[in-house]
Amino acid sequence: MKTIPWGRIVKALETWRRDLGDPSVTTVAEQYSRDPWAVLVSTILSLRTKDEVTLAASARLLKQAGSPAALYQLGEEAIAALAYPAGFYRTKASNLKKIAAILLEQYGGRVPADMEALLALPGVGRKTANLVLIEAFDLPGICVDVHVHRICNRAGWIATKNPEETETVLRACLPRQYWKGINALLVLYGQQTCRPLSPHCSRCVITPYCRQNGVAKSR
Repeated sequence: MKTIPWGRIVKALETWRRDLGDPSVTTVAEQYSRDPWAVLVSTILSLRTKDEVTLAASARLLKQAGSPAALYQLGEEAIAALAYPAGFYRTKASNLKKIAAILLEQYGGRVPADMEALLALPGVGRKTANLVLIEAFDLPGICVDVHVHRICNRAGWIATKNPEETETVLRACLPRQYWKGINALLVLYGQQTCRPLSPHCSRCVITPYCRQNGVAKSR
C-alpha cells in the first residue's frame, strides 16, 4: 500500500476549518454534554438532512423527549411532527419509537456503547453507530459518510466501491490518532469545497495530495 502523508493532509484541513463550526451531530454532542441519547437521536435525524435542519429538529425533539422513556410516551405522529422537515422524518420517527422501546426493554434505558448492539437497532447503520461511539463514548471509530467516501477516492488515497469498504480500508491505512476526527474534517470540506459536482479545486488546501479522480469539471 502506498504511503499517504496523512499528517500533512490532516494539518492542512485542520488549519482550513479553524474558524468554522462543527457538523451538526458534533454540535449537539457538545450542547448535551456528550449524552448518548442526544447523540443517537441527532445522528439518526441527520441522515440525508442538512445540518441546519438537523440542529433545529434535534432541539425540538430532545426538548420534548430527552430520554428514551420520554420519547416512548409520545405517539409516532408527534415524533414525526417534531422531526419534520428532516429527510424521511416519518421513517425516522418510527425507528426512534422502536429504538426507545428496545433501549428500555434490553438496556435499562441506556444507549449501549457497543458496535454490534447499536447495529441491531432499527435504522442504525455503521455510520450512525461509529458516530455514536466517537461522539458519545469517546471510543475509536471511523465514521464514513458520502463525503468521506467521495473525497478519499477522489484524492486517490484509496480505491473502494462503497462507504463500508472505505471504512475497512481506512482502518488499515489511516493512523489511529486521526480516526475520530476524520469525519468532521471531510464532511465540512465536502460540503464547502470538495463538492460532488464541480468541486472548488482552485481553492483546495489539499491539492498536492489529490489526484482529482473522476473530476471532469471544477471551479
